[in-house]
Parts: sequence; structure tokens; C-alpha cells
Amino acid sequence: MNKKPIVAILYDFDSTLARSDMQNFSFIPSLGMTPDEFWSATSEFSKKTQTERTLSYLYMMTVIAKEKGISMTREWLRNQGKDIKFFQGVEEWFSRVNALGDSLGLKIEHYLISSGNKEIVDGCAIAKEFKEIYACEFLFDEKTGEPLWPKLAINYTQKTQYFFRIAKGAYDANDDQGVNEKSSEKRIAYRNIIYIGDGMTDIPAMILAKNNGGKSIAVYPRGKKDKVQSLFEEGRVNYICPADYREGKELDLVMHLLLQSIAINEQLGAKESKETNND
Repeated sequence: MNKKPIVAILYDFDSTLARSDMQNFSFIPSLGMTPDEFWSATSEFSKKTQTERTLSYLYMMTVIAKEKGISMTREWLRNQGKDIKFFQGVEEWFSRVNALGDSLGLKIEHYLISSGNKEIVDGCAIAKEFKEIYACEFLFDEKTGEPLWPKLAINYTQKTQYFFRIAKGAYDANDDQGVNEKSSEKRIAYRNIIYIGDGMTDIPAMILAKNNGGKSIAVYPRGKKDKVQSLFEEGRVNYICPADYREGKELDLVMHLLLQSIAINEQLGAKESKETNND
């Protein structure tokens, strides 16, 4: 029996699946701050020290938590993910898309690529839906359980490497050889990769998917289409849709069309391959 073709759906997290930055729901309030106060302090630190923004917010998390007397352990961070609020339909989306793929003879795999915190994501309601979660991580002290250093930091342009890792099945973020070696056969064809993000911070990854035969979708909160309209007009994404993941809504219909198209192309490719082998 032939294996089912694999379709990989890659997601950003903040403002794509979650309604805003993951730290805004519980982590920042736990510090006794508002999101505006925390992110303003991060921006000020980044500007003053010329520290890259992703590294800046990771640094500020540790510094402010320590100032507030909070033991920022892995488990404590995980608990900050429990209150994350998602766009409508997100929690039911994955099983429905999986079932659709199965009905079309496709195997669907979901991957998260985020500049947020993996420790926080691990505690959220949808963490179990992803085959792999790529996000910023801390290295924790074995004695105190508190962060020593960023173990992994992913900024906007660094997201692009995970497109190739996922296609090749080189999942280990430290596997430089696997992701860079030339291979004639990929685990997942580029044309079968779909990237869903929310705008400017996802542009490199969305363009990469689109330019390599895959598809990219920019989602936006209801009433804020202008946030992504230019991305579509400039040809940077294939589709723009409201961030509404419920059945029958625009994003759901677009996903139906994409998976149906992939299924047809895979069937035609398999037929051509069989005919060629029989010649």
C-alpha cells in the first residue's frame, strides 16, 4: 500500500492562533505590569543596548521576574500558557483539518514556528496538536530551576530555516548537517507546505513558502484587513483571510480548496509515475 502524501501546515502563534502575544495573557500580568509597559521597556532596552529584539524580550523576562521575586521555572512558565485566548474555532480546527485530509488521502501534520516562548506554548490548550513546536527556549539551572541563558532564539528571518527542516524531516534544531545537505527526495514536497501567519513578522517565511510552490495565508482580526491587504497586493502571500477558524468560514473554505488541489495533484503525479514505469 502506498503511503499517504504528507501536507505540512506551518503556523505562527501570536496574533495568528492566539489573539495577541502569548505573554500578554498571564505572564505580564503576573509581573504586575501591563503589556504596554512590558513591551515598551523591552523596546527601550533594545534601542539603548542595540540588542536584537527577540533576545531583548527574553532578557527582560528574566530580569523583571527576578526583580519581582518570581522564581521563573519551566513549570511556572508552563502555567502561564493555560489562560491563552485563541481566535474563534482554533481549538476545533486541527481535528477537522486532519479529518478532511484523511478523506482526501492525505496525511496532515501541524507545526508551530514562533518567536514566543516554547515553555509558555507547552502549557496552552493546543500544544498537543503540533508534531513539532519551534519557539524560543531557556536553558534552566539544574539546581534552582531558573533560566541561565536562551537555549534557542527564533526571530522573524530565522523562521525560514524551519521550512527546510520540516520538508527534509531534519527536526532537531541543532542538526546543521541534515538541514543543509542536498537530497533528491524530501519527506514533504515544498508544494505541499502551507504557511499561516499574521503579517509583517511572517513575511520572510510566507514569501519562502509561496516562491517554492507552497501556499501562504495571512490572517487578520475581523475589521483589520488593512493590516495584510498590502501583502496580497504586492504578491507576498497567496491569500488573506479573517482569523476565524470556524467551520464554513473563509479560512476553512480556503483550506478545503488547497487540500483538494494538493490531493488532485498528488493523484495525477502518481498516475503519471505509474504510466512511466509501465512504458
